[in-house]
Amino acid sequence: MSLKKGEDKQFDEDVLRHYGVNPDYVHELYFLQVELLKLQKHIHEQGQRLAILFEGRDTAGKGSAIARFSQFLNPRHYRIVALGKPSEEERGQWYFQRYIRQLPNAGEMVFFDRSWYNRAVVEPVMGFCTQAQYELFMQQVNTMERMLTDDGIILVKFWFSIDAEVQRSRIEDRLSSPLKQWKVSPVDLLAQEKWDAFTAYKARMFEHTSTEVNPWFVVKGNERERARIAAIRHVLHQLDYEGKTEKLQPPSMEILQRHH
Repeated sequence: MSLKKGEDKQFDEDVLRHYGVNPDYVHELYFLQVELLKLQKHIHEQGQRLAILFEGRDTAGKGSAIARFSQFLNPRHYRIVALGKPSEEERGQWYFQRYIRQLPNAGEMVFFDRSWYNRAVVEPVMGFCTQAQYELFMQQVNTMERMLTDDGIILVKFWFSIDAEVQRSRIEDRLSSPLKQWKVSPVDLLAQEKWDAFTAYKARMFEHTSTEVNPWFVVKGNERERARIAAIRHVLHQLDYEGKTEKLQPPSMEILQRHH
């Protein structure tokens, strides 16, 4: 049985919130998504390789930001990578190996919905890796990323940040929504309890892996649409591509900043 508009006011509000785009940002979003298509065309024609990492706390808006990036892109020339738990075979491999398989081919954009940085924050906080495995990762990651960029891969690293109260509200919203319940994992349910531990590992990650060549860019994600737009603006502003409009401005520093 389905409900029709007007039969249940609360249901109508929930549906509009799920499918709607904040009208305050529609024109800006349209402008940026047109530019993204120009960028994708340029990357494909020039054989470039772009990898964007979306990291951050649970419910910070990583997946929805990727959705805005990819919404109107040509699906033949981009991929979204969201790897699950490693298989038994993968657990016996070099940690980075399964991620390296997913790196962009010539002419391709790849969006990583979480990445090798699982080992920098989530895994040690949740006890999914040993201290020795964590330390080895921290020793190797900058060298690995420098090899990628030296080979010509364009690497962008985003960390989406939110306040504790916002995270609590979003977790509750996911638990109550039949369209979002699948997003709730055991890690999500422990995110509030382990908030301080996440903060400590995040701080060390920034200090050690935000390098001159491959820095972190921190996106304030409390306001979803502003965060998504800032991330798109950053990528477009940083890269050169054919047909790039002179009207393109950098993102607001109130929303997105390079970590120093």
